[in-house]
Amino acid sequence: MEMISTIGPLLLMFVLFYFLLIRPQQKRQKAVQQMQNDLKKGDKIVTIGGLHGFVDAIDEGKVVIKCGDGSRLTYDRAAIREVTESAAGGDMLAKS
Repeated sequence: MEMISTIGPLLLMFVLFYFLLIRPQQKRQKAVQQMQNDLKKGDKIVTIGGLHGFVDAIDEGKVVIKCGDGSRLTYDRAAIREVTESAAGGDMLAKS
């Protein structure tokens, strides 16, 4: 009985850490991975360095980004932080 009272708080702390820290981080990682896998040509994106542009071409692990001045830069797919406007979403907005 004494062993349960000794291990109980430690076990409770581990369960709390799992639900408050580990699980949400895993969900965020899955969401970022899904976003990077769903990139399409024409998506408006922001890189982890803060570069804004449009996806011009997609390769296995690389993305070519077209910037505002027309230059094309090649980045790793993992460098994409967020999609601010989806290419499909932009078409739907134009139709309505």
